[in-house]
Amino acid sequence: MKRILFLVYGLIAYGISMFTLVYAMGFVAGVGVPKSIDSAPSAPLGTALLIDTILLAVFAVQHSAMARQGFKRVWTKIVPQAIERSTFSLAASAALVLLFWKWEPIGGVIWNADGEALRMVLRAISFAGWMFVLLSTFVIDHLDLFGVRQVWLYFRGVPYAPPQFTVRGWYAYVRHPIYFGFIVAFWATPTMTAAHLVFAIATTAHTLIAIQLEERDMVKLFGERYETYREQVSMLVPRSPKKARGANAIRG
Repeated sequence: MKRILFLVYGLIAYGISMFTLVYAMGFVAGVGVPKSIDSAPSAPLGTALLIDTILLAVFAVQHSAMARQGFKRVWTKIVPQAIERSTFSLAASAALVLLFWKWEPIGGVIWNADGEALRMVLRAISFAGWMFVLLSTFVIDHLDLFGVRQVWLYFRGVPYAPPQFTVRGWYAYVRHPIYFGFIVAFWATPTMTAAHLVFAIATTAHTLIAIQLEERDMVKLFGERYETYREQVSMLVPRSPKKARGANAIRG
């Protein structure tokens, strides 16, 4: 019974995560959602900035803290290992849902692209960034990243082993393609409002901090192999590796 419950929990968490990701696309682009990042302002500027900053901080702290190895060692004494990743995904989704719900638009246009052709190009670039994020999860191990592999193995009674460190696809050209995709998706917009700018700056700053924390963990886990990979491959901007590709890998 426990195995079935964990499997159902993991699948529900995965479904919520995918829905939240799709909703985030609409929230940033202002398409198909009741309130977007650029909806009409409804609160004073100072109040809106304070609320939005808190919402962004909640997500940043949740995402960075729960992903750390030290936190996981303590957390898995409370939450079973089999559903640890599913719980992480569910918590991240909850933080995003809170952000979507309580986000306060600010108004004010920083830039506005002229011409429908240019606007379509910027929208296409943003969409490409989202697709790059999604495809990057499959280049590594999509189901492991969202906890489905863990609950499936537990259901089958098979011991879990994390994915090995091997470079695949465009991870040979950029160490963090998922973060790269998010940055492209957030900054490529035909109309940059003040709220969108706050969102883009905050998420980019969180990305740069998160990378440092993640890479510190990776060095502890894989030592010289990851150090070599880091020397060879660009952090965020895709480009040819400095040396021949090694048998390294990264978990985005």
